[in-house]
Amino acid sequence: MPFSHHSHSGQFCLHAKDDLETIVTTAIAKGMETLVLTEHMPRDQETDLYPEEIEAGRTTASLFETFDEYYKEARRLQSAYSLEIEVLVGVETDWIRPSSEQVIGNLLKKYRFDTLVGSVHHVHGIPIDFDRATYERARDVSGGTDEKLYTEYYDAQLEMLEAVKPPIVGHFDVIRLLSDDPNASMKQHDVVWSRILRNLSFISSYGGMLEVNSAALRKGMREPYPQGEICQEFLKMEGGFVLSDDSHGIGQVGFGYKRTIEFVAEIGIQTLMVLQRGPMTRDPRFPEVFGRPVPVHGLEQKHVFFQAQRTAADRLS
Repeated sequence: MPFSHHSHSGQFCLHAKDDLETIVTTAIAKGMETLVLTEHMPRDQETDLYPEEIEAGRTTASLFETFDEYYKEARRLQSAYSLEIEVLVGVETDWIRPSSEQVIGNLLKKYRFDTLVGSVHHVHGIPIDFDRATYERARDVSGGTDEKLYTEYYDAQLEMLEAVKPPIVGHFDVIRLLSDDPNASMKQHDVVWSRILRNLSFISSYGGMLEVNSAALRKGMREPYPQGEICQEFLKMEGGFVLSDDSHGIGQVGFGYKRTIEFVAEIGIQTLMVLQRGPMTRDPRFPEVFGRPVPVHGLEQKHVFFQAQRTAADRLS
């Protein structure tokens, strides 16, 4: 501890900052022991390009070329820094429509990833976590209310889960980010809550894990992804959790971890899983990686990472 199972760099993602090697060396400098690199998968339709990609002259073909460059650089860094940090090479997949399954399948055939983070960033082919305007457009297509958009988000998420069975499920409830009340309980919507429980049950059935993602804190929310009430339901199902910062630059590496560990302890999570290289795999697609349990109790007091955070806080006080 600490570790992160979800990260990005400005070298291979236009809405991030800093090159990939600097991300790795920053993690080392901060005392991280494991860093999973998970650049976004390339998208295969021009209509799915983001504004900054269009402005930069990107095409779907260039996205695939960039991803190939990422994979090669990630493997180089994994080897170069192997004595200082456990670097794992993964991908964050995106489920935009059913045809995304083929794109993901082709990537898994071409590259030998260490793991995979499965996420949903679109509903009806429209981004739901990019900005408020696109969120509202997706909501309008869904029927005009947050509840209806949430419902369709969790239905799309189930499609992704059934098709991909990701070892790690990315920011499970990111749909709340740009909603009218991002901190509201999902239990207020019966139809939504039933879908959440359904999806959690499926994740548990195949041994998938939820990431506790601190990025929600830097985006102004009171709790990480997923909310505590969702984590507690997954605990009842004996589901596992990993820790992620979802960093998009060196300033976000390990951001909010002190509060996130407090949150984890408060809601009753006693063990976090950390991925590492070894023979005891649970998923034959990733034969060289397994999950090692780490007790939550005492993490903040014992690890140099949190000692450094306290020292920095003392200097600012």
